[in-house]
Amino acid sequence: MAAMVTHGACLSLEDQERLRQFVQDFTVHGLLPHIERTIRQLNDQLVSRRGLSRSLMTVTRKWFGGSKTPERPGSEPRGPSGITYSPEAPELQLRKMGDLCFLMHLYELAYTCYHSAKKEFQNDQASIHAAGAMEMAALSVFLQTGNQRQYPAHYMENAALIYRDSCRNVPLAERCTLLSLDVLKSHGQFSDAAAALIRFTSEDSDLQAALFLEQAAHCFVCMRNPLARKFAFHMILAGHRYLKACQRKHSLRCYMQALQVYRGRGWCLAEDHINLTIARQSFSLHQLDASVSAFRHVLLHESRQTPAQQAALLREYLFIYKQQVGEMPPAGQLPQLPLPFLDCSLTRLFLGHDWKPTQGEKQAATHMSLDQHQDAEAVAAWQELEELAASKAASTSVTYQPCQLCLNSHTDNSQPPLAVVNEPIKVEVVLKNPLQVPLLLSDLCLHWNFEPKSYNHDQKLEESHHVTNERVRLQLLPRFMGKINILGLLYGLSAGLPASGQSGGISPRESQTQQSAKPLGNGVSVRGRQELHLQGPRLNSTLEEKTSVVYGPDNRLCPIVTPAMPLLEVFFMKFPSALLCGEVRRTSIEFSNVGPLPLASLVVATHSPEFFTFGGGDLTPNSDLGPYHTCEGEDRASVPFLLSREQGSGLVVVPLPGGKLESGQAVSLPFWIRGPDAEGVHEIRFLFLYRSVEGHPKISHRVVRHTAVVCVASSLVASGRITRSLQAPEPRDSREGDADSGCEEPKDHQRLLVQLNIENLSQLSSSVQQIQLLQVSSASSLWRLYCCLAPSMEGLTVGPKEKLLLHFKAMEMRKNGQEVDEMIFSNIAFSNKQQVPSWSSPCRDFFISAVQRNLRSRGRSRDVLDHLDRLRKRCPVQFGLIVLWKVRECHGQHLFSTGLY
Repeated sequence: MAAMVTHGACLSLEDQERLRQFVQDFTVHGLLPHIERTIRQLNDQLVSRRGLSRSLMTVTRKWFGGSKTPERPGSEPRGPSGITYSPEAPELQLRKMGDLCFLMHLYELAYTCYHSAKKEFQNDQASIHAAGAMEMAALSVFLQTGNQRQYPAHYMENAALIYRDSCRNVPLAERCTLLSLDVLKSHGQFSDAAAALIRFTSEDSDLQAALFLEQAAHCFVCMRNPLARKFAFHMILAGHRYLKACQRKHSLRCYMQALQVYRGRGWCLAEDHINLTIARQSFSLHQLDASVSAFRHVLLHESRQTPAQQAALLREYLFIYKQQVGEMPPAGQLPQLPLPFLDCSLTRLFLGHDWKPTQGEKQAATHMSLDQHQDAEAVAAWQELEELAASKAASTSVTYQPCQLCLNSHTDNSQPPLAVVNEPIKVEVVLKNPLQVPLLLSDLCLHWNFEPKSYNHDQKLEESHHVTNERVRLQLLPRFMGKINILGLLYGLSAGLPASGQSGGISPRESQTQQSAKPLGNGVSVRGRQELHLQGPRLNSTLEEKTSVVYGPDNRLCPIVTPAMPLLEVFFMKFPSALLCGEVRRTSIEFSNVGPLPLASLVVATHSPEFFTFGGGDLTPNSDLGPYHTCEGEDRASVPFLLSREQGSGLVVVPLPGGKLESGQAVSLPFWIRGPDAEGVHEIRFLFLYRSVEGHPKISHRVVRHTAVVCVASSLVASGRITRSLQAPEPRDSREGDADSGCEEPKDHQRLLVQLNIENLSQLSSSVQQIQLLQVSSASSLWRLYCCLAPSMEGLTVGPKEKLLLHFKAMEMRKNGQEVDEMIFSNIAFSNKQQVPSWSSPCRDFFISAVQRNLRSRGRSRDVLDHLDRLRKRCPVQFGLIVLWKVRECHGQHLFSTGLY
């Protein structure tokens, strides 16, 4: 390579000073005087020639009357741009004088010369000379200071048009346009400047058109009221012309500026076009990060493009993304994938095992799962039951905390959830596909880290460092105690293409239901991640929180793994799904401990205590049963009452063998259910609460939930009235007959009249047609029931929509009985496939629930506990009359009962 020559390097300071003095002397003593003499000479010549020429032309026209302009001396034949002048032509001399004046900053005199020359050139139709004179005249006016003359913008416009159209001289037209641009911008006429620039864009030169369009866009945005959309539109046009001129950097710059206007305005197709162009130009310039970022914007929102276009975009994005990632980096360094869309606010965390499905007649408790929908009302009801049961099985060592099994955006996530070691943790993430082509996800797993920690003082961990796992499924199984932080998802993404024969766009959900649109992979698969960012509820308690936007913590995905706990499973045997109103059936319930530790304090809580009860042993027929019967105390004691219900609270403490249920042990208990009094579909909630025998440092108790859905059909309804008989009691020794003789009654006791109205509410189209009465009994040791009209119970039936009226008498069995003016009716019932005794433990529990409901309906809520306590602890009942009756379908085996008190 030749050495670079530096001019003037050998000049000394004296030489430089002499050169500077020479230039100054030349300008002052030589150039300026020469220009002044030339201007003076040209002015004299032009004045003399112009006067002679005007005189000759006037005389010629007057004498000969000619209308044609005579050929001027010194002119030559016309060319393409008009007449061609010789150097001595007065028009050129005038133009030369204007140039000298312009050079000497004599802009007023220069404008006069240019203006006069412009007229002469126009008269001679010398286009190029006229355009040059107009251009210089406009510049002379613009450069004048303190001049009141208005700037002739049309001079520049006409000059540029003449250069382009008449003279076919594009460079001169471009020069004139650029000069006009600066002049108009300095005067604030941005609209006229933009119009002039747009006017001179053509298909001849892409580079020149791109430059003019870009400058026009800047003129639109510099106006007093900026036109942002026009700016963005012309920037896109400029970027397109730059791209055609192979100026990729300038094209990318224009599109990036236009994107700032179109982004977030709802113009989906325009934004897609801009982002797609940016992505492709960035890739061609080896800017892979910018290209991937632009593709993310194209693919994230719900595009209006056709499925074929979306599939092509997705394939192109995956190709660029794969080149950007290169070799597989660690999980924490994987770039973010834009698809599918991850709705973090709907993320749910579930703690617990999968429950066994129903097997034949053995039905597992429904408990909780991610498939169940829990509204606010249901959540509040479960929490109330849990708090009620926890108060019964409270442990003094651990304070009460609600057991949260499923955490979502509506739960209290201020504290980390408590998981149990060796029990799975499930994470449900909502993925949405905004495209109309299927997405194939492979190797989907959770990205998490684990910090070991011991909650037992006598247990030490061998390792204290952090552990990470990059390939774990969506269900985690913690093996050690500590804290888990779930960070996001790791997965492989590839585009699924619609099968052949598919027409139009089919969404991914529709494609899953149509066999003709099975997703097919395109062979390009990339691996990436998406992070789970959860935002807690907005805080609004303090003044600072109210005046600003502050969100609370959300520790939903930061579970703490605690020591082992017992795990209860609940199963129901032959649990019915359909009942009649008041129908009672016997089933059984099984409690099984599948956890590693024993459990204790098993409590059952429900909001519907009248629906179920526990009982011991099978209920067998009583040989003494007749149409009218009174159960003695011995009959009550013959059927043991296994479990006791908490007074008025719907709580039952389940007795366990030895006070606890060991690991792997199961126990089965009789379980009686009664159909509700109202027909329809009923949801009955059961909550089973238990705790660990050994205690737990974090978790006070655990729960199992069950929701029983029962469809109840109409059956019998009874209404009764009990009044004192007006007949005076007779002496005891004058009685005739015996209580068991059927219609005879004692003569010396208080007597009550019992009126029983029975109505069959079954529809004519229902399966229950006729119901036969089997027995009416008294369950009180104070009163004995006698017939009044001696009805025959055999063959006594009630058809659909029929009513039956029965009359009985009740005789007091001892003289110190209470006075009963009027009794209130309530329903109780029990059922088995064989006839049952009139007073048993299930019957007594159902009757207590009936008493509770009726007392509350009468506004005697303060007396409820007192009456129920007397009912539960003292049998026979001391405060009223109980009448039981049973019915059976003519072609069925169902048994019912109802009662008065």
